[in-house]
Amino acid sequence: QVQLVESGGGLVQAGGSLRLSCAASGRTFSSYAMGWFRQAPGKEREFVAAISWSGGSTYYADSVKGRFTISRDNAKNTVYLQMNSLKPEDTAVYYCAVRRGDSGSYYSVEYDYWGQGTQVTVSS
Repeated sequence: QVQLVESGGGLVQAGGSLRLSCAASGRTFSSYAMGWFRQAPGKEREFVAAISWSGGSTYYADSVKGRFTISRDNAKNTVYLQMNSLKPEDTAVYYCAVRRGDSGSYYSVEYDYWGQGTQVTVSS
């Protein structure tokens, strides 16, 4: 089993920044990609960003490209999501997820473990 714990969420004004962290523990895979998804009230969970095991490949949703940056520190088993120029439409619960293997994915069904989520609220 893999446990994922997200942190860093909160309330921020539009145009502000937040940095989310997700720490993995337990029986992690020898290599695993990590991703961030989000779910707003009344909406389906959607892809935000992902990063390969090596960190050499990153993937972003069009809605966050240029504003969000995903990174990872394998020594700490941690993935980060730096969110800048936040908009009210970024308000959601943000979840991190782990996918066995090197490559990230845009599809939630391809991830094996999920965190409990952290709330991000952007006020206008």
